[in-house]
Amino acid sequence: MKNILHIDASARKADREIAAHNSISRQLGQKFITRWMSLSHQTKVCYRDLYQEPIPFIDADWIAAVFAKPAPSETQQQHLDLSDRLIAEVAAADLIVITTPMYNYGMPAILKAWFDQVIRVNKTFSFDLARGDYPLEPILTGKTLVLLTSSGEFGFAEGLERAQLDHLVPHIKLLSRYLGVADFYVVRSEYQEFADARHQHSRAQAEQQAVQLAEQLASIANLT
Repeated sequence: MKNILHIDASARKADREIAAHNSISRQLGQKFITRWMSLSHQTKVCYRDLYQEPIPFIDADWIAAVFAKPAPSETQQQHLDLSDRLIAEVAAADLIVITTPMYNYGMPAILKAWFDQVIRVNKTFSFDLARGDYPLEPILTGKTLVLLTSSGEFGFAEGLERAQLDHLVPHIKLLSRYLGVADFYVVRSEYQEFADARHQHSRAQAEQQAVQLAEQLASIANLT
């Protein structure tokens, strides 16, 4: 794993003077990347802050360019230039690290905009009706995705009391298939809105898990 694509999707930063105003998901990402880089100085990290450089939502012109036959015109291609660059970043990555809060039980709109730009027919997936009722197949393969999340409530993991309300992790796991992801890992920090001892414990545990996961994956990649 020599190439990491690191994506931050929280509206909050991680360096505010008031600790309560900092993004927990971003800080989990920093823990993971810092530990990884301490084990592998040769790894290249491509970083995208989706709030610092917002990704535009796809529109009618974008869709027309994607499906233009036999190919998009020069004018249409301009609508796809950013999408092409984002897809190239995904294609080059061995490991994708996404940090994101849970907003309204799902992903932030800006992160969904990124997914919509990169999951694209004939680029990251193929479409063939000869396959019957399941015509989509991923083009990319062999990638690992680490999802580092934070939420105000708790109990969203599979089998727990709010699992059916989690439209963040299952959605990203589903979409990750079309990024070529074979191995998917998630670390959760919860209870943020309660601001009690449970939150402090959950956050500390998530930070430890992020560091341990970096060590585990670096070991698998024979970087240690």
